[in-house]
Amino acid sequence: MVPVIVVVIYAPYIPACILTLKDLVTTIAAKLQQSLSEGNELYGRKSNRVYPCKIVKVLESKADKTLYEVVWLGKDKKITGNAVISGDDLVRKLPFTRAVLKSFIRESTYRSVPWVLHENLARKHGISTNPPEVLRSKIFLQDGHIVCNRKRRKTEDDKQSTDDGNNDDLREHKQKRLRGEKSEALNTLNADKEDDKLKGKPIKYPIEDLLVEAAADDPIFTERPSPSRDFNVPMDCVGDLLMVWDFCTSFSRLLHLCPFSLEDFENALCHKGSNSILIVESLSALLRLLIKDNGDYFLAIQKKKRKSKITVITWTEYLCDFLEMVGFVELSTCITTIKRGHYGLLDICAKLGIFRELVNQALAADIVREKLDKYIEERQALAATRREVALEEGRKKREEKERLKVESDGNGMVKGHGAEVVGTSSSEPVNHNHSRQNGHVAEKQNEKSLSSGQKHPSRNSGNNHVSVTLKNIKQQKVDVKVVLENDSSENGVRKQLKDENNEAIEKRSKAQRKDYLEREMEKRFIRTSPFGKDKYHNRYWFFRRDERIFVESSDSTEWGYYSAKDELDALMGSLNTKGERERALKKQLGKYYTNICSELQKRSKEAAYRSAMEDSLLRRSTRVRAPPRENPALAFLKYVNKWKED
Repeated sequence: MVPVIVVVIYAPYIPACILTLKDLVTTIAAKLQQSLSEGNELYGRKSNRVYPCKIVKVLESKADKTLYEVVWLGKDKKITGNAVISGDDLVRKLPFTRAVLKSFIRESTYRSVPWVLHENLARKHGISTNPPEVLRSKIFLQDGHIVCNRKRRKTEDDKQSTDDGNNDDLREHKQKRLRGEKSEALNTLNADKEDDKLKGKPIKYPIEDLLVEAAADDPIFTERPSPSRDFNVPMDCVGDLLMVWDFCTSFSRLLHLCPFSLEDFENALCHKGSNSILIVESLSALLRLLIKDNGDYFLAIQKKKRKSKITVITWTEYLCDFLEMVGFVELSTCITTIKRGHYGLLDICAKLGIFRELVNQALAADIVREKLDKYIEERQALAATRREVALEEGRKKREEKERLKVESDGNGMVKGHGAEVVGTSSSEPVNHNHSRQNGHVAEKQNEKSLSSGQKHPSRNSGNNHVSVTLKNIKQQKVDVKVVLENDSSENGVRKQLKDENNEAIEKRSKAQRKDYLEREMEKRFIRTSPFGKDKYHNRYWFFRRDERIFVESSDSTEWGYYSAKDELDALMGSLNTKGERERALKKQLGKYYTNICSELQKRSKEAAYRSAMEDSLLRRSTRVRAPPRENPALAFLKYVNKWKED
C-alpha cells in the first residue's frame, strides 16, 4: 500500500499538506469562495438588498475585476430577470460549514502534518501518490506508511551504534538501562494513579447534566412538580397550536388582527357549531397578507378572477383556493366540507394543519421578511444604545469611586496637620491662664476704680459709659455668630436634601430609561425562543401574552404547563446548577422571575375570583331568579376584530 499525501492547495511557499487543521480549513474555504463557475447558485446585491441568483456566464475580467452574467431567482427558483454584476456584488457562501469540512478531512486521512489520504480515496479520485518535492527530504516510506526523517535518523543512529560496538557488555548495559527507565516510569505512573484515587481531583463545574452525581455539599433540592396537561386539543397538536397563536399575536399589527388569548383560540378551534368570528378573522387576515405579497397565491386568485377583498361571506372560497394551490393530500380532502359551509365540523388536527401551512407561507412572504429585517436593525440600534448607557454608568461609577478615594485621602492629610498644630501650640493654655489671671487682676482693679468712682462720680462717668458700650458690642458679636452658625447649618441641610433628591431622580430616570429600552426591544419581535433545557433535554417556554410556563418533552410528543408561583419556585429549587443546561435554565428563569410571578399571580387571582362567583351563585336561593352567568369557555364568541382594515 502506497500512502498519498494530501496536496489540495498550495499557500505561498508552504504546501497545504503541512498546515495545521485550522489553517488548512481556512485555505480550502478561501479557495472555494474564490472559484465561481457557470451554474453556481448564490446571492447577489441589487438595490441595497440581497436576492438569490444563478451564474449563467463568466465574462472577461476588466480592471482586475471579473464580471458575471446572472439571472435573478424568485420563489420555486423561477427566473425573474437578469443582470451583469461584478464579483464584489456576489455574496459567496460555502455549501457546508467549517465543522463539516474539518470532519471530512479527518475521515479522509490517516495522519496529519503531513496530511495523508487513505489509499482507496487516492485511487478512486486519481490523486498522485508521489510526495511533493519540498517534502521528499523530510519524509520517507516505511512499511507502507509515511515516516518523518527525525524518526528515521533516530533509528539509523541506534542501528549504527549497535553495529559499531560489537560489544555484548555494551548491548547488555543499554538494555538494562532501558529496562530500568521503563520500570521507573511504570512505578511513577502507578504512584500517580494511587495519589489521584486518594486525593480525588476536584471537578470543575458546570459539566454535562447527566454526569452530575450527588455530593455531600449539595443543597436540598425540592421535588420537581408535575406539569398540568389538560389541553382541549390533542397532545400532538399542542405545538402547532402554540406556534400559530404566537405568530398571530406577535404580528397582529402587520396582520391587522386584534390579539386574543390562547384559551380563546383553543376553544374556538374546538367549537363545532357555527363559524366563530375569531377563526374567520384569523384565516382572512393570513390570506390578505398573502395577497398583498403578490406571490403564488395572488396569481392563483387572479386566474380565477376573484376580487382582492375578502369578506365574511366569501372567505371560504379564498381558503379553498389556497388549499388547491398548496396541493397537500391531507388538506385537499377538507375542501368539500369547507365549500359546504361546515368548516367547524373539520377535525382539530386538520384545522391546525391549515393554519400551520398559512403561517409557513406568511413567514416566506417578502412583507414579513422586510418587517423582520427592520426589527433586527432597530433591535441592534437599541442594543447599542443600551450598551452605551451601561458604559456611561460604569464610567460615572469609576469616577465617583476615584473622587471618594481622593477625598478620603485629603481628609486624612487634614487630620494629620491638625494634630501637628495642636502639638506645637502647647504654650497656648499657659497664655490663656495668664490672660485669665490678668483678667482677675483687672477685675479687682475695676472694683477698686468703681469704689473710687463712687467717691468721685464726676470723674468716672465717662469710663462707665465706655465699659457698657464694650459689653453691648461683645453681646452683638455673639448673637451674630449664633445666627451665622444657624444659617450655615440650615444651608447644609438644604444642600444635602437637594443632593439626595437629585440622586433619587437620577436613579429613577436611569431605571425608567432601562425599562423603556427593554420594552422597545420586546416590541420588535423576531422569534420566541425557549428559556432553556433541563437535565433530560425538556424545553421550557414562556410566551409574552400568556401567563403560563410551557414544558415540551425532548421528542416534542408531550406538552405541559405550570400556572402558579408555587410551581415556579419548586421548579427553580429542583434545578442543579452543577449541570450546564440546568444552570443556564435557572439563570434565565431568575432573570424574568419578577415578570413571570406577576403574570402567574394575576392569573391565580382571576381564577379565584371566578371560582368565588360560581360558588356564590350556587348558594343563592332558588326563589331568586339570578341572571345567567357567562361561561369563560364561550368568551371567544364575543371576539371583535377592532384592527380590521376597511
